[in-house]
Amino acid sequence: MTSFTTAQRRALFVFALTLAISGSRFVTEAWAVGALAVGKCGAYGQAFDHAAEAGALAAARKQCKGECTTVTMKRACAALAVDMADPCGAHGYAVKPRISSSLNAATRKCYELGGKECVIRAWVCDAKG
Repeated sequence: MTSFTTAQRRALFVFALTLAISGSRFVTEAWAVGALAVGKCGAYGQAFDHAAEAGALAAARKQCKGECTTVTMKRACAALAVDMADPCGAHGYAVKPRISSSLNAATRKCYELGGKECVIRAWVCDAKG
């Protein structure tokens, strides 16, 4: 009987471990909404891994000073680039599946809009970005 009890305990442990891993995946996927708020003169706000889009947008807007535009992301990354030669001038932002893509796209957009010395001001990724 001892080996049977040991086998039952192992099976129960494997089952509990499987449930724990599955549950952590659900939590990660459920909390996978982020936002980036972009304002004038390099102002920004960011939020990540929120349960709902409205919560992420509100959190990002709260951090951003002045009138701000917001973009959301789900399992992605967002980046903001500003022109350091004129922080109140050209800027670019982007949302892409990977951080490298969002950094490149935001910088490229800043230059396209007339920036002379575009640098990344902020970036944020949610749970899966």
